[in-house]
Amino acid sequence: MNPSTLAARVIIDELVRCGVREAVLCPGSRSAPLAYALAAADADPDVPLRVHVRTDERTAAFLALGMAAASGRMVPVVTTSGTAVANLHPAMLEAHHQRVPLLALTADRPPELRGTGANQTTHQPGLFPTVRLAVDLGTPAAGMEAPQGVLGEAMTGQAAVEARSWRTAVDRCWAAAMGALGGDAGPVHLNLPLRDPLVATGGPGLGLDGAAAPVDAEGTVPGVADAVAGRAGGAPWTAVPGRVVDGSPGAHLADRTPEADRDGRTLESDREGRTLEADLPEGPERTVVLVGDLGSPSVARAVQAGARRRGWPVVAEPFSRFGGDSAVPGGVHLLGDEEFLADHTPERVLVVGRLTLHRVAGRFLARPGVRVEVVSASTAWPDPGHRAEVVHPLVLRPAAGETAGGELAGGSECAWWQAWHDAGRQRSSSPTAPSALAPEEETRAPGAAPGGEVSLAPGVTVAGEGPTTSRAVAAGEQPLTTATAAAVVASNVRGLLFLGSSRAPRSLDLALDGPGRGVTGILGNRGLAGIDGCLSTAAGWALTHGPTTALVGDLTFLHDANALAIGPGEPRPDLTVVVLNDDGGAIFGDLEYGRPEHLEAHGAHTFRRVFTTPTGTDIGHLARAHGVEHTRVVTAQALQDALASEPSGLRVVEVGLTP
Repeated sequence: MNPSTLAARVIIDELVRCGVREAVLCPGSRSAPLAYALAAADADPDVPLRVHVRTDERTAAFLALGMAAASGRMVPVVTTSGTAVANLHPAMLEAHHQRVPLLALTADRPPELRGTGANQTTHQPGLFPTVRLAVDLGTPAAGMEAPQGVLGEAMTGQAAVEARSWRTAVDRCWAAAMGALGGDAGPVHLNLPLRDPLVATGGPGLGLDGAAAPVDAEGTVPGVADAVAGRAGGAPWTAVPGRVVDGSPGAHLADRTPEADRDGRTLESDREGRTLEADLPEGPERTVVLVGDLGSPSVARAVQAGARRRGWPVVAEPFSRFGGDSAVPGGVHLLGDEEFLADHTPERVLVVGRLTLHRVAGRFLARPGVRVEVVSASTAWPDPGHRAEVVHPLVLRPAAGETAGGELAGGSECAWWQAWHDAGRQRSSSPTAPSALAPEEETRAPGAAPGGEVSLAPGVTVAGEGPTTSRAVAAGEQPLTTATAAAVVASNVRGLLFLGSSRAPRSLDLALDGPGRGVTGILGNRGLAGIDGCLSTAAGWALTHGPTTALVGDLTFLHDANALAIGPGEPRPDLTVVVLNDDGGAIFGDLEYGRPEHLEAHGAHTFRRVFTTPTGTDIGHLARAHGVEHTRVVTAQALQDALASEPSGLRVVEVGLTP
């Protein structure tokens, strides 16, 4: 087989040996050897690799990000050269901030073409400055050809070194991405320059078993044939025991084995199947645990279990609030409730995860006399206010009891926990109670122009044929607002719930006391909290973990609409996308830009044009263009009916919102 084919097959083989089980491929010419190798692996029933093909590199990268976050395994996204590589950058940045093991495996033109004006050629090495490791492999050299069936017989010396270097480069990428040997998990970049010929030769399959190559007395394949065939027993060339991250890279878990790491074991339980809980640091009885985004429902459950056992109340953002029953209902409101805090200011606050939603949390951490400590799985611990006095590692241990819920501590610790929960329930059940949140965090400022109205006329349907239905507003029914829609979604979904950025997570957090019993975890791209790639990331979670519901705004939906473009025969996610359609970025009306004095000074037209940016897009037509089922609802009952069944296949539920 030719050098490019051989290199591509060895690299894909080593990725599988390390533990890669999913890969995302984008079409291209320079990446053809990698495409052939992935297709061969995908078609081989003995190779545990599933390949997903996407035509949009940005969408593909976020799909890989979702699968990597869900599984804890490194997932490669494979592209050709040029702008295809640059389109991976948003997902690589998100992976950096989320600490998700994402591999950009990029084909390149030979190095001598860089800077010459050659077509589709740029300087790809160094394109991603936030990666944990960047490897620019040498171009597979002439002389590496190997006839089918006699792999390695003609290759010796430097050729053997080159073949081994392909495998060790993959092993180093795996170790760096997984955060092995004490590093932070995150994205890595493996750049592979390839020369013609690019068409695969050598027959079907990976063809790397070296069956006809020379074998020594001990039964091993010597020289380059050994490097091509790989280690015996399917082991990586260089095994590096690491941590399976399950969305929370760096969480320390004792009793690890290389085999368990390659198998993708999650942090839900240890090797004996015992439920895990966070071993939170000792401290004063009057401790409150603030839990932000952890990227993992299982880690959120472990943190809540550890706090509950000690009798410490948990105030959690929705991404970690739905991992158990220990979170204080309406807890975010208590963080700024001066009447309550007069007698219930904690002596210490433990911050676990990144707090990204509410400004009141920052003000709470700045209260005089409160000691702030951080529990972190990363060396980049969250402390934007520079308040932390000490940082503790996030350590998970087997729970002392039968369940992760544990038991409450006794005495005053139990009373402390109960006081916060009683106040939270009272606050949540009293709609007239004053809010502790700033106006821009809770509701649209009076007089703020909405991001655009959606017609709620009875009998509205989307013209044309296709899988689209509509539910009209009947007499006496209440039209939907963002808050009520979010509450209906979280109370009725089954499985995972993925929240887009912007308004969806805030609305859900403020509207609910707790989840419906069907919610198994809440997720989101909170690394940089951008609106790009949300549908694709949710699809990655669904393909890995099963039925998932995504709750997004219309702009978030439109920004990643290419996620709906899935080719025939490709694995399809069980994903229901609920689109809160107010025709634009209505969250800006909740911020200072939508206050009456600013609207008067700058004009409502300017506000709508440059902030809320309505598009008037017909979401039903867009979904139908991709062959995706679409339903439009405008009442709470209709939304509840649309969510009555568990997500099966890909569909869009559009929610027409009341201004």
